[in-house]
Amino acid sequence: MPQKRARPLYLAKLLQERTDEDHPLTVPEMLDCLARQGIPAERKAIYEDLELLRTVGMDIVHTKTKTHNYYLGQRTFQLAEVKLLIDVVQASPFLTARKSMELIRKLESLTSVHQAAGLSRQVYVLNRLKTPNEQLYYLIDAVDRAIQAGRVIRFRYFDWTVQGRRIYRHNGAWYEESPVALCVDRNYYLITYRPGQDKYIHFRVDRMDSLEVTEKPRAPLPPGFDLASYVRSIFDMHSGSSRRVTLELDGKLLNVARDRFGDRAHYRAGENGAVIVSAQVDVSPTFLGWVLTFGKDAKILEPPEAREALRDLAREALGRYEGD
Repeated sequence: MPQKRARPLYLAKLLQERTDEDHPLTVPEMLDCLARQGIPAERKAIYEDLELLRTVGMDIVHTKTKTHNYYLGQRTFQLAEVKLLIDVVQASPFLTARKSMELIRKLESLTSVHQAAGLSRQVYVLNRLKTPNEQLYYLIDAVDRAIQAGRVIRFRYFDWTVQGRRIYRHNGAWYEESPVALCVDRNYYLITYRPGQDKYIHFRVDRMDSLEVTEKPRAPLPPGFDLASYVRSIFDMHSGSSRRVTLELDGKLLNVARDRFGDRAHYRAGENGAVIVSAQVDVSPTFLGWVLTFGKDAKILEPPEAREALRDLAREALGRYEGD
């Protein structure tokens, strides 16, 4: 009797796992699959179960060739969407290779076994750079819970040595921070607020260790603080002085500029095919190095202090090669 009551659930699982548009099942095939699981049934019962599953929202498609065929049509995630999510997981440097494979296997379970086999054959780019920190997945979850609960967190912070070992900052002393937000820019970063210094600090989450969520309430943010604007102003999560910077770029770099700044920048045509880009950025070594990447095809027009900072950085870099 319990198996008979559970028959619609087994049938739903069968349709989810074994069918798609290219791999339908006939009623006799369904009966055979159920029988092999110790669930006997008659044709009439299967038709009733299929109708029941339709009434609760399953998109069971019926086609007719020489036989009557059934398969699960619309799913929560369609095949193209699952492929996209797998690509994102594979490309994420903040996931370890093992965690990436775990997530991909779970994503494959959203499709039929036949589609999952095709997806497995496409998983081949996991040799790209991945974080070695196996705890990152759980660190992100703990930090997010602390932010939602408005709690202070404690952790130790480390750098890597050339031997690949961890060396903890401040001799392993604990950091006690008020978490504000998690941001992603190739890596996961935590933004915290220190009220005593009235400043915001950025931490790489994959270099945090032994994180604890305390019972202490986090410090309130200053009145009128706009988190979205602040995050947009951060350039690659390296601190610098935030400025409205105007660049003159060769026209062929317009797509590059839009990839970097998106719609938050102002674009206009310059002379001789150049493009003038104005954006709020942190004038940090990372930003200045990005500008230097394009050599004569990129130039800072404003402000003067950003131009001077770029000159200083270029002189320092050139100085490393003088006398060689």
